[in-house]
Amino acid sequence: MKNILRLAALALAFGLAPMVQAQAWPTKTIKIVVNFPPGGAADQIARSVAAPLQTSLGQTVVVENRAGSGGNIGGDAVAKSAPDGYTLLMSSGGMVSVNPHIYAKMPFDPAKDLVPVAAAARVLVFLVVRTEAPSKDFKAFIANLKAHPGQRSFGSPGNGSSPHLAAEMMKSQTGTFAVHVPYRGAAPALTDLLGGQLDFLFDPGIAIPHVRAGKLRMLAVGSPQRSPLFPEVPTLDELGLKGFDAGTVFGFYAPTGTPEAVITKLNTEINRILATPALQERIHALGGVPAPMTPAQFAAKAAEDSKRFGAIIRERQIVGN
Repeated sequence: MKNILRLAALALAFGLAPMVQAQAWPTKTIKIVVNFPPGGAADQIARSVAAPLQTSLGQTVVVENRAGSGGNIGGDAVAKSAPDGYTLLMSSGGMVSVNPHIYAKMPFDPAKDLVPVAAAARVLVFLVVRTEAPSKDFKAFIANLKAHPGQRSFGSPGNGSSPHLAAEMMKSQTGTFAVHVPYRGAAPALTDLLGGQLDFLFDPGIAIPHVRAGKLRMLAVGSPQRSPLFPEVPTLDELGLKGFDAGTVFGFYAPTGTPEAVITKLNTEINRILATPALQERIHALGGVPAPMTPAQFAAKAAEDSKRFGAIIRERQIVGN
């Protein structure tokens, strides 16, 4: 009987250990790894959330950039970190919903080695051309592409990026052909569009100041809903490309095995921060829309995006850089 009671006590102690750990969390610095370079949407969102999160949790929150391989380097680092709630990942949705389809081999499995913590923003893409371009609207733009097959070019931040996939989705649905020019990031692609080396771009938000300055013309939004920044600009779905959606969800992840209570607490705090005017304004300025979700909703959305993007990747035979 004594042995049975001892075993029961040990089982109870082990069962309570994660709960106790979660209740004590956090007791030290929390690190958010951003798997893209400084200055991009993922980096800006991470840093905008880190400061208020530090205040609410009462512990230092630092941001570290570990870019490369389409987000795989930073994702791998977090996936192999201790699942204790002290190392988080901020990533675009592409690492989870796109990379498994375009990389023959990844150093980790995003679906198994990471768990969704909190979505942050739905980042939209915008079809833009130079103001002096002959196409004044989307109909004229498509007519121009069809009249000059293979003679028009577009840039993207790289193979498999959401702007690249957006262009491939558009080409597939309109039966047009244009030359893809991949860059190492959205900024150099935008520079070449402004300089006349490219004809159009699906912009992830960095071209917005140039649209407002009159240097670029926005023809359409590549998401199901119009952008609150440009309510007058139609979506591609409205323009006839039914079901068109090239937006991705940026959000926070943790290593699999992180205590559920820690994930719940982080989700609650991040959703609260997303509801503040300061964060909403910051995300809107990036061309995105705040997207608070539960971890389960975030996981379901990633699976939905993976199915949609996987289909166009297979159709267009896209591979990673």
